[in-house]
Amino acid sequence: MKIGIDFGTSNSAAAAVVDGRVVPIQFGQAEQFRTTVYFPEVMRDPNDFELTPALEHELARLIDAAARDARAAGQERAHDALRREALRVVRRQWMEEQMRAPLTSTKLLQNAVYGDEALEAYFEENEGNLVQSPKSMLGYNLHPRARQTITGIATHILEHIRLTASRQLDRPVRTATLGRPVQFRSSIGAAGNDQALEILHSAAIAAGFDDVDFLEEPAAAAMHYHAESAEEHEAIVVDIGGGTTDVAHARVGGQHAPKIHRAWGIARGGTDIDLALSLGAYMPLFGRGVSRVPAHHYVEAAMVQDMTRQRDFRQHSYRDAEAPWGKRLQALQDTGNTARLYREVEQCKIALSSAVAHESALDFIERGMAVQVERARLEAAAGNYLAELTTLLEQVRADIGHDPAAVFLTGGMSRAGYLQDAVAAAFPGATLIRGNPSFGVVHGLAWAAAS
Repeated sequence: MKIGIDFGTSNSAAAAVVDGRVVPIQFGQAEQFRTTVYFPEVMRDPNDFELTPALEHELARLIDAAARDARAAGQERAHDALRREALRVVRRQWMEEQMRAPLTSTKLLQNAVYGDEALEAYFEENEGNLVQSPKSMLGYNLHPRARQTITGIATHILEHIRLTASRQLDRPVRTATLGRPVQFRSSIGAAGNDQALEILHSAAIAAGFDDVDFLEEPAAAAMHYHAESAEEHEAIVVDIGGGTTDVAHARVGGQHAPKIHRAWGIARGGTDIDLALSLGAYMPLFGRGVSRVPAHHYVEAAMVQDMTRQRDFRQHSYRDAEAPWGKRLQALQDTGNTARLYREVEQCKIALSSAVAHESALDFIERGMAVQVERARLEAAAGNYLAELTTLLEQVRADIGHDPAAVFLTGGMSRAGYLQDAVAAAFPGATLIRGNPSFGVVHGLAWAAAS
């Protein structure tokens, strides 16, 4: 049985075609789940390193060996320098052992919690490891250990999807078509796309799939739109997700198979608006712009998808920061609080798409603490992304040279009225069709898998 999988930045979903119709895979009571996983087992932090008697013995052995090597080479090296080098070796070996242990543990998968339940479990347990939006890291320059960790996390998520689908469909699920953006988020240029696909392929095989193939997400959305269109026509498909924005030019509808002419994409989406909204509306309550705390600390706190930046934020000391910012930042460093704040930011963004103001209670930071956010703040936060979206759509319009008959809009962020307006303005001669924001891509992936 082959299924389609939308491994998303914010949410993930799967579906299959059974007896000529798309059957969504149910995750609990929902047809998608937040791309978040909580591992109750605690993976060691580098700051947890301490010299045990056994490590002290290994340290002494390394120092003696290095001293002998230096004397044999006719050199005399200071003991402190030898000890620093040996300590780095011992600490690195210790970390490698800590990284290997949880990744090879079957308990890690058995006890993992996914989606919104992962957030709640993390908040309740107040320990363990919470990973949000691992897809956003796939194209970044990763240390080999970090790549191993990200691959392991993607494996757990894909195995969760495969096993859930197998139970629901009552047959083994061994193959899949995975959606992919035109451009992954990347810090290494075009090589990031290749790396991301390699990680996803390795993770899928480790998750129990015998074979997987990939389809660009706007092409998948075009296949979904094609299945619902009786008349053949030309269309632009715009998929606005959490981490990426993708566009396809296609011939869809009627009796013939859909034809994808071209695809475009940028590695920007709803999470960029989240970050800007957090920095502009929430982080001033922690001293951003008014305290002596470096500006990059607030970026680290707000980027919950980036495990390295989250770790860096937790390592800062705010004992000497002026009141009230110091205590608030210390509270934000407590386990789970950056995730709680990010959830408030997400809810605010969604609310302001239809409301003129939204209030967030931040009692988990300080009793009675709250922030009132006006819609104008969301519009300012969305400004940079809207400019990039407009530039992308202008490029698409220039490349095809005319307005298509229709523009099909899908993706989680397509619910936002201000983004719908921007897409409509880019193709004034086309009919704007609002597709299913959450399931347009995964339904198309299911059709692709079936074909």
